[in-house]
Amino acid sequence: MDQASVPQGVFSRLAAAGWLSGLREDYEQIFVKRWSPYLGAILLVVVISALMASGLFWGIYGGLKLWGNWFNNFIGLGPLLGINSELQSPLLNRISLMDITLVIGAFCAALLAGQFRINRPPPLEFITGALGGSLMGIGASLAGGCTTGGFFTPLIFASPAGWAMWAGLLGGAFLGLKALLWVMEHITWGTAAAGAVSVAPLKRFYPLFGLAVLLLIAWWATHWFSSDNQQLASRGIIIIAGFALGFILHRSRFCFARVFREPFMTGEGTMTKAMILALALGIPVSSLLLQQETLDPYLAIPATFWLGSVVGGVVFGIGMVFAGGCASGSLWRMGEGHLKLWVAVFFFAWIGSVFSAIVKRWDLLTREMSLDLVEVSKVGKQVFLPDVLPGWGWTYLLSFAILGVWYLLVRYNESTNKFTVL
Repeated sequence: MDQASVPQGVFSRLAAAGWLSGLREDYEQIFVKRWSPYLGAILLVVVISALMASGLFWGIYGGLKLWGNWFNNFIGLGPLLGINSELQSPLLNRISLMDITLVIGAFCAALLAGQFRINRPPPLEFITGALGGSLMGIGASLAGGCTTGGFFTPLIFASPAGWAMWAGLLGGAFLGLKALLWVMEHITWGTAAAGAVSVAPLKRFYPLFGLAVLLLIAWWATHWFSSDNQQLASRGIIIIAGFALGFILHRSRFCFARVFREPFMTGEGTMTKAMILALALGIPVSSLLLQQETLDPYLAIPATFWLGSVVGGVVFGIGMVFAGGCASGSLWRMGEGHLKLWVAVFFFAWIGSVFSAIVKRWDLLTREMSLDLVEVSKVGKQVFLPDVLPGWGWTYLLSFAILGVWYLLVRYNESTNKFTVL
């Protein structure tokens, strides 16, 4: 049959069908198929650089601790712990708002991918999630931040506190895996999987729900950004940045816990190498912004180098293995419906608030100004490498030397499995 004998309408319908098929393929490529963790690392640095250019930085634990403070006040523990009765709104606190929108970003990504589901773990995992979240709260308090605020952000802000926590996280991930293996070998109660809650009738509407969430976020950010209220206007960029972080982390499955856990557990190092790439890009980019004085680096450097960072890293590393995710990883997994991570984040926030209040009474984490005009505490002090080394050149040399050694060890382990626990 030649083209002339076929009605023109048939060709139109075939062309339309082909166009829709191509559109569907593009949609699946962007919103359904998993992104490379290396792409996730690059996009992560882009968003963080935009935050820094706006005079902001990425953090997570401060927002979670605020949630824990609110809960402690709600149940009546606030006065006993010495927590202020007048707390900032979770929607106005900068870090808390970023945490909330990160969860929403991951939720939107999961809907657009058709991957959202209420995932019910075995009963034992609720307990390990609670234990892991509690340890993460304690570790983050000691280190002055989680894997984001105690490790990643200090590193791109040229502070050795990040490297100190890095060492602690490596040790904690190793010890955590050993402990978790013991639990799996000796405890059989509560290991039967409960499975996911069926959402089959709604799943075909997920892309529409995801689009609705995307439009609501755009409206929210625009509404606040154009507000006459200066505080609300300043939060508009945070809404977009937090949402973008959650979306990127979910699509690339980028997880700090896997960075430290996987080489010891399976020998697989892709996520670790993606983190090395993120730091290799983030350190020089952020240094340029810091040299332009877009923001004060000491605002993002915890006064925990080196003792608090190392000990906090060890405790946090054990906790994230039991929880099944770090701070950011727990938040974006909350967004895709993992109930274990909801439990882990609840205990992370609650115990982090309780422990911070307790050690505050011991003056363990109380910050004071030293003669060098940097903050110090009983577990360490603020250190900015360009101020203690002969400038940025030596800072780059030290940072990239450690990154290079880390990469070589990870690559060696991928080929030999010399460092695996299993």
